[in-house]
Amino acid sequence: MNAASKIADQVSSGKPSAAKDWLRALERTAPIARQRERVFPVMIDELAVKLGDTIALVSNSEQLSYRELACRANQYARWALEHDVAKGDAVCLMMPNRPEFLAIWLGITKVGGVVALLNTNLTGAALAHSIGVVQPKHVIVDAAFAATVASAIPDLPAGRIHVAGAEAYSTEELGWSERRPVTIADRALCIYTSGTTGLPKAANVSHARIMQWSHWFQGMLDLQPSDRLYNCLPMYHSVGGVLAPGAILAAGGSLAIAEKFSAGRFWSDVVRFDCTLIQYIGELCRYLANAPASTAETAHRVRIATGNGLRPDVWEKFQNRFQIPRIFEFYAATEGGLSLFNAEGKCGAIGRVPGYLAHRFAPTLVRFDPETGEPARDEIGFCIPCGVNEPGEAIVKVTDDAGSRFEGYTDSEASAKRILRDVFAPGDQWVRTGDLMRKDEAGYFYFVDRIGDTFRWKGENVATSEVEENICAFPGVEQANVYGVEIAGTDGRAGMAALVIQENFDLEAFHEFLDARLAHYARPVFLRIRNEIETTGTFKQTKTALAREGCNPAGTPDVLYFNHAEKNAFVRLDASLYDEIQAGKVRI
Repeated sequence: MNAASKIADQVSSGKPSAAKDWLRALERTAPIARQRERVFPVMIDELAVKLGDTIALVSNSEQLSYRELACRANQYARWALEHDVAKGDAVCLMMPNRPEFLAIWLGITKVGGVVALLNTNLTGAALAHSIGVVQPKHVIVDAAFAATVASAIPDLPAGRIHVAGAEAYSTEELGWSERRPVTIADRALCIYTSGTTGLPKAANVSHARIMQWSHWFQGMLDLQPSDRLYNCLPMYHSVGGVLAPGAILAAGGSLAIAEKFSAGRFWSDVVRFDCTLIQYIGELCRYLANAPASTAETAHRVRIATGNGLRPDVWEKFQNRFQIPRIFEFYAATEGGLSLFNAEGKCGAIGRVPGYLAHRFAPTLVRFDPETGEPARDEIGFCIPCGVNEPGEAIVKVTDDAGSRFEGYTDSEASAKRILRDVFAPGDQWVRTGDLMRKDEAGYFYFVDRIGDTFRWKGENVATSEVEENICAFPGVEQANVYGVEIAGTDGRAGMAALVIQENFDLEAFHEFLDARLAHYARPVFLRIRNEIETTGTFKQTKTALAREGCNPAGTPDVLYFNHAEKNAFVRLDASLYDEIQAGKVRI
């Protein structure tokens, strides 16, 4: 009996609705491999014929029906043909969230081009690097970013930088002489990693994975033509620019696009656009939960909030305050390898793999050594599986399955570093996720930390995300960013927490709170009080610069505190105390 049959049996027997979600997802994605020439732009053409003037994309400034979206994509396809974009050639796109964004990459990928979605927050060397790694034939920019791009890549001929616009080209469906043989096996997009621990890498995304993402989430969320999804996430990101529009459009619904996230406008936008679903990522839900109350926050008809990175300390507060019937948390990597889905709404979990699908999706957790940055090995040289609730790196076996295939980066060396060999048997190959997780007795997976964020102190591994979660549970803490800093004469790194706090923050009570909740080695040795915490465009906190700045009060205008062991309290860190700590005169 195959997986779909087993799920069907559960559905007919009246077991939990999660089984129905998995069955729909399997049914929606099953035809993809057989219909090799039905790529996402082709699907949009089909929907344009079927749905015509039904709204596909809407924003504050413009909207496109399904027919108009297909027509606009045809214009950009012809633009690509006229500008000699051959199959496989890269074209960079730098544009804020707007309906045109989707039309551009639809049109260019329709004729075999590969569109690299540039982070609109990048400038200078980071932007030049991101453009350079894909070696683009052209760069399309919104007028607001033209000067930024031109200054970042002076060696790119001026004629290769184009301000967005294709109005001069025909909107008619492409003729046979204009078409290219594009299949699901071809690369469609390059989407960049966040660059929190270095320069961004460009991940490869095939047409197959675009179709898989779109139809899988259409099935899991039971999306209908009557649904409208609110998206304020960056469209240069895989969730905001591919998964969200792909899933709702595959269902024949509508995508409401905000140029960027605003806690003050979020719920009024959701109500005004009459959305039934919202998409979140990272700390977005925390920002909303900490925002002042508004009448719009419960006047909506949202039935599902879906995304990743919703921490346990925010989950119930967010769901209860805003009256969200269902939270659908998931875990996925842009470059492929692993996806997890929490269809049951288990608070804090990133997913669970039903037994009948374990052979296709289930990752294995292996012990990780933060000293070497690699999975630990036993005396024979093989990786060591983790026990129940034991944190470890999630790895998944190399596969050709479209839903979980690792497609890597444009940099082959970076791709090779993600492959782990001789894991449990000579010659076997597994993909490293770079994330630490744990798995409970019921099979639910929980995110622990990103590798590189976990540090070692007093002989113990400290997961920054778990420390942050505990810190943020204290009244008066709005945000926390935990990282390790070096101290002369000590092994490992001492914990430091950058905090954004409210006026009523009680430092003495905070110290008692941490003593009661955290092991001694996990308690922050230093505090840094800030007005804001820097994040990437997808709300991931940046730690590298903070860790590099360390705990020297002379290097920052921020107020610093030291967790003084002898005084059993946080005390103000000044230059004199800092020198004593570095000289080993103060017990840590």
